[in-house]
Amino acid sequence: MKSTTEYLTFNIPNRRGFVNITRQVQQIVDQSKINEGLCLVNAMHITASVFINDAESGLLNDFENWLENLAPHEPLSNYRHNLTGEDNADAHLKRSVMGREVVVAVTGGILDFGPWEQIFYGEFDGRRNKRVLVKVIGE
Repeated sequence: MKSTTEYLTFNIPNRRGFVNITRQVQQIVDQSKINEGLCLVNAMHITASVFINDAESGLLNDFENWLENLAPHEPLSNYRHNLTGEDNADAHLKRSVMGREVVVAVTGGILDFGPWEQIFYGEFDGRRNKRVLVKVIGE
C-alpha cells in the first residue's frame, strides 16, 4: 500500500467563505499515482470545515444564510467563549455543523463522486492562513 500526504493552505480575506477544492484534491490524487484507495480531506483548524455538496452558487449562499441564522456572529456577548477575548464562538459552532473532513473513494485514479458532488473548504473565521490535509492511501 502507498500513501501521499499534501497540505493546501487557504487565507480567506473575509470572516466567512467557501472554496471549491475538488480540482486541487484531484491533482493530489493524480500525483499520488494511486489507482484504488481512499482520499481523506481534513480541515486542520477548529473554525474551518471540509464538506461535500453541490457546486451551485445559490446553495452556497443558502449555507451562509442558514449558518448565520443558526449561530449569528453578533452580538458577541451571546457566547461564553467570547468572554475569553475571542470573537469567534460562532465559527466553532458553524464548523461543528458543517463537519471536519470527508473521505472519498478513489477508483481508477479518479475521485469517485455521486452526481453533482464536489469538495468544499468552508471558512468561518478567516483572514489568516489555515491548512487542509489531503491524504491518499491505496494501491
